[in-house]
This record gives sequence, structure tokens and C-alpha cells, in this order.
Amino acid sequence: MSSGGWQRHRSTLLIAGGVLAALLVVLLLGTPGNRTAARLDPDNPGPDGARALGRVLADEGVDVRVVRGADAFDDETVDAGTTVLVTSSDQLGDSTTRRLLDHASPGLLVVAEPGIGVVGALGVSSLPTTVRPDGDVDAGCDEPALRDLDISIESGQAFAEPGCFPTAEGRLLTRPTDALVLLGAGDVLANDQVLVADNAAAALRLLGERPRLVWYVPSYADLVGDDGVSVRSLLPAWLLPAGWLLGLSTVALMLWRGRRLGPLATEPLPVVVKAVETTQSRGRLYRRTGDRAHAAAALRRASRRSAETALRLPPGDLGALVPALAERTGRPPEELARLLDHDGPPPASDPDLIRLASELAALDREVRRT
Repeated sequence: MSSGGWQRHRSTLLIAGGVLAALLVVLLLGTPGNRTAARLDPDNPGPDGARALGRVLADEGVDVRVVRGADAFDDETVDAGTTVLVTSSDQLGDSTTRRLLDHASPGLLVVAEPGIGVVGALGVSSLPTTVRPDGDVDAGCDEPALRDLDISIESGQAFAEPGCFPTAEGRLLTRPTDALVLLGAGDVLANDQVLVADNAAAALRLLGERPRLVWYVPSYADLVGDDGVSVRSLLPAWLLPAGWLLGLSTVALMLWRGRRLGPLATEPLPVVVKAVETTQSRGRLYRRTGDRAHAAAALRRASRRSAETALRLPPGDLGALVPALAERTGRPPEELARLLDHDGPPPASDPDLIRLASELAALDREVRRT
């Protein structure tokens, strides 16, 4: 393509190239194989994956079976010589946790990094606490396979239960029952952490003590309607307290600024506004809003005030004003009450409002003339 053709079609070619690149990204990210990018996935070769541990266990003679989904896990045989390791435990629900406990009961169940909901579904009363140890954590327990080891993790979950690897907040590994292990130190399984300190030894001794390992990766697709999974359960734990703090801070700011402003103060206008201009402005406002009742009340109030002044009567006494007007003008009291009573029916249309104003103006002229 010549330079002139490139200049003419440059925008089109750039847009087409961008669309093609976006399609390639979508296709790459949407392939089923990309599911292995999950943390501690046995097929994930990335830094937070766990493929290295799975291959080392297989090289050591452990029969490693990776299953994805509850149905595939139910099809696997679990006996006393089987260890069941669960990663991606955040995808467990109440129903899948019950199926997990029922099927894994003959063997040893190890759940890595269980969340609050999973811990409760497993029947453990102690909730996990996030910890970030400063250095290596000693086993600190009498369990033969782990008592002489030190592990190193960046962050993990501690439980207020008996177990190994104690921190100030609790234990990183606990055995609520003989058949259940909660592993809060998931970093010991990760590819980039397995060779740090004694992480590899701890993982191999924990998962390789039995000849068979079923590595179970749950899926959200197995959840049922009554699992109680909601948007709130998927949000970070700090979001709700942060929302309350933000709301209370907003209320405090409103109260502080409101007290600082103080009550409203009335001040005289800096210029003199003619009465006719004020009247015309109010009339335009009434017309714009269509408030004929308010306009009629203002006209009747002005007519009563003018008549009371002309007849030297006390203000606000319609019962005394109507007979006096009837005597002065000779009009029937009923007609005068209809015209001047502020509780009278409001005009139904603009012509009715104009008619009322004309009648009140005529009454005012008649009172002044007489």
C-alpha cells in the first residue's frame, strides 16, 4: 500500500487491528484451559499455582487424582488410605460441603484456606483470622510429621483451635477432628513458596502420608438455590465496616456544618423594588405554576384589607365586613361572602380567575366611590 493509501485508511486499519486484538484476548481468556489460573490449582504453573507440589507427590509414589466439580468427586473412591485435598474452597457452598463431608469421611480431609462460610459449614466454631507473620513459624506441636519444621508464608489464616504453627492470632494448621485438617497456610502449597524454609517438607508430609491423594477443585456450577450464596458473601470483609464508617462520618460532617452555619438571618434588600414589579413577578410565578387557588386567595385578601380600611373595620373579621359592605353597596350578603371568603371555591380555569379579579376590582371601586 502506498503512503497516500496508508494515510487515507490509517484510522480504519487501526480500528480493525484493535478489534482483532480484543477478539484474540477474549478467545485466550475464555478457553477452558484458562481455569487453571486459579490460586493453588494443581494444573496452574504460575507463581500462585500448585503444579510443582502435585508432580513431586506423584514422583514420590503418591497416586494423585485431580477432580473438578462435585459429581466428579463423588465418582472417585475414597477409603482409609486416601487424603482429600480441597483448594479453591471459596467455591464451596452448603450443599457441596455436605457432599464433601459425606464422601470424604473414610479418609483424611484437608481444606486449604477455608473462608468463614466454609468453616461454619464444616462444623467448626472457630472463625479464621488473617495473619501476616514477620518470619518463619515453628511447628510448636507434638505431631510427629510436623514438629521439627518451620514454614514461611506471606499471609494466611489462623484458627483459635489446637494445632501446629502458632501465631499471635492462632494456629495456621488445626485438626478439629481426626479426619479433618484446616490448613490456613496455603502458601506452603504454592509454586513460588514451596522451596522456602520447610514448606515443601510440611506439604509433602501432610499430603503424602497416605498412598492416594484426591485433589478436589470445587465449582460454583455445583451450587444449588438454597446454598445461601449472596452478593454480600462475595464482597471483602472490610467493605461493610467501611460503609458504616463512611455513613457515620457523613452524618457527623452534616451536623458540624449545620451548627456552624447557624439560623437564617433576614437582611434588607440592597435596592428598592417597586410594588408593581413585585406584584407582576408574583403573578408570573403563579401563572407559571398554575396555582390559581393561591392567586385567588391573594386577591380576596387584598380586597378585604382595602374594604376594611375604607369602612374603618377591624382586620380579619369577615362576619362584620360582609354586612357593612352590603349596607354600603346594596349588594346581597351572599354575593359578597362568595367574593371575599378565603375558603370559597378556587377558580377552575384562568378565565374564572380573571373574572374573579374583575369582580373584586369592581367591588373595590364601588366601595371607594360610595
